[in-house]
Amino acid sequence: MSGLKSSQQRALEKLYRHQVNSAAPVTQGFANRLTEISGEINRVVAVLVDRAGQVDAVVVGDAKRVYLPDIGRQRAAQDRFRGIRLIRTYLESGGHGVELTNDDLTDLSKLQLDMVMSIAVGHHGEASYTKWAHLLPQNPEERAWEIHSEERPHDCFFDFAEFIRELEGEFERKTSSLLKTGQDPALLVYVATPGGRDEEIELAELLELARTAGVEIVDTMVQRRTQVHPKYAVGKGKIEELTLRALQLDCDLVIFAQDLTPGQLRAITDATELKVIDRTQLILDIFAQRAKSRDGKVQVELAQLKYSLPRLHSKSTGMSRLAGGIGGRGPGETKLEINRRRAHDKIGELEREIVKIGEQRELRRKRRQKSDIPIVSVVGYTNAGKSTLLNGLTQSSVLMEDKLFATLRPTSRRLRYGNGPEMILTDTVGFIHELPEELVSAFKATLEELGEADLLIHLVDISNENFEARMDAVNRILKDIDLGDKEQVLVFNKVDLLKPKVVKALCRRFDAVPISALDLETTHVLIEKLASRLFSQRRAQASGRDATVDPELYD
Repeated sequence: MSGLKSSQQRALEKLYRHQVNSAAPVTQGFANRLTEISGEINRVVAVLVDRAGQVDAVVVGDAKRVYLPDIGRQRAAQDRFRGIRLIRTYLESGGHGVELTNDDLTDLSKLQLDMVMSIAVGHHGEASYTKWAHLLPQNPEERAWEIHSEERPHDCFFDFAEFIRELEGEFERKTSSLLKTGQDPALLVYVATPGGRDEEIELAELLELARTAGVEIVDTMVQRRTQVHPKYAVGKGKIEELTLRALQLDCDLVIFAQDLTPGQLRAITDATELKVIDRTQLILDIFAQRAKSRDGKVQVELAQLKYSLPRLHSKSTGMSRLAGGIGGRGPGETKLEINRRRAHDKIGELEREIVKIGEQRELRRKRRQKSDIPIVSVVGYTNAGKSTLLNGLTQSSVLMEDKLFATLRPTSRRLRYGNGPEMILTDTVGFIHELPEELVSAFKATLEELGEADLLIHLVDISNENFEARMDAVNRILKDIDLGDKEQVLVFNKVDLLKPKVVKALCRRFDAVPISALDLETTHVLIEKLASRLFSQRRAQASGRDATVDPELYD
C-alpha cells in the first residue's frame, strides 16, 4: 500500500469488516465501496472472499492489473474449487464497459477459484458494468469457463452458495463418469514436428505404454510445431489450455510423449502445478513395476536415479538448514544438496552391486560354454511374443502378458527337438523405439547375454502395421551395443492374423521364417533352420581349428 494516504489505507482496511451475503456473489453496497476507493486512488482494488462471506485478503494493484498473494497450491480433497471468489475493480473504460482479463481467467483456472468478478468504476466512483465467470465441467464444446455480463452488481442476485454446490456436483458427476477403470487418470501431450515419428504410431505406442503402467489416458492433446518449444515443449497458450483441461477432467498427471529436458520439466510443472512425466519416466515406471528379481530391481533403481538426478530441484528455501556453522558462516547444506549427495552415494552403491551381478552372470556363461551347448537368444520389439515362443518350445512357464515389457529378466531354458541337437534358448528384455539411454546403460549386464549367443532369433510381430519400423528399431539398438553383426534368423510371428498370400510375400521379401508362437506345429521349420545355422557355424569353427565335427549332431 505504498504511496497511499493514511485515510485511504484505513478505508482499505475497513473492507475486512464487511460481510458479503452468501445469497449473492456480491452486494451493490460492497461493490460501491470497492469502486469508490479504487476510483479515488486510481488503482485496481481486489478482494478475496470465502464462502462464508468473509473478506480474506485485500490487494491493491496498479491502474490495469493486480497481483494476487500466494493462497496455497494444494487442491481440495472433495471440493472441486478453492472456496474463494475474486472480486476486482476495472478502471480502463470510465464506467462504459468492463472486461475480464487473461490474468483474471488464468487465476480462475489455475487457482480453482469459485468465480472471478470484474466491476467497472464509473465517473463518480460508483459500481457500474459487471462481468463474472466460473469454471465449466466437461462439455461437448470443450469450453473451460462461462462468462456472464450484467449492467450493475445488484443484477447478479442469486443464491451463490447453492450455485457452487450444484456446480461442484456437476464436476464430480462428469469426472466420475469418465474414469471407470479404477486406473490413474492422465492427459497425454504430444508435440508433432516435421521429420519426427509418425503421429499415429507415436500416440498408439504411448497409449499402450500407459495401459501397461496402469494409467488411463482420458484425453490427448496434440500440438503441431516447427520445433519443440525450448521452455515448455508446447506453446505457452497450450500450457494454459492443458491446465484447464486437467481441471475439467480431474487429472493430476500429464504425460508428454517425448522426453523433456530438466529445464522443460521444471517450467511445465511450475506453470501447471501438476505432476508431469515424460516418455522415459513412464518406461522407467513400467520397469519398476515389473522388476521382480533382485538384479532387475537394482538395474531399474539405478536407471531411475541416473535419470532423476539432473531433475532434482527445489522450489523454495523452506527446507534449508540455515546458519551452517559456528559464527553463522552463511547457509548450510540445503535439502536439495542432501538429496543429490544421497543420490550420488546410492548410484555408486548400485553400480558396485551391478558389477557383482555381471560377474555372477559371467561365471554362469562360462559354465554353459564349457558344456559346448550352442546358445540362441530371442530378441525383438517388446510384446512381439518372445516369452510365448520360449514357453512353447521348452514347455516352460515364463510370464506371458499382452503388455509391454512383460519380461525384464533374461531366462534360459534347454531345447531339444526330437533326436536333433540340444541348444540353450534365452529370452531377453524387449526393445522399444528410442530405448532410454539410462535403461541401456543399466541393463548392460543383461544385454551382455546377447554377446555370448551363437545365434539371434529376431522375432517380429508381423500383424503390427508398423513392423518394419520396429525391426529397424531393434537393429539400431543391437548396433548401439555392438551386436549389429551378430548372425540372425529373422522370424515373423503371429502369421495366423494375416492372409497366407501376404505372409508368403513378406517372408520371401525379408527372407524370414513364418510362425505362430501359439501353434507349435508352425515352429518345425524354425528349429530346423536353427539347427542348420548352428551346424554351419560349428563346422566353420572346427575347420578353423583344423578339427572335425560330427555332422550327425546337427542334421
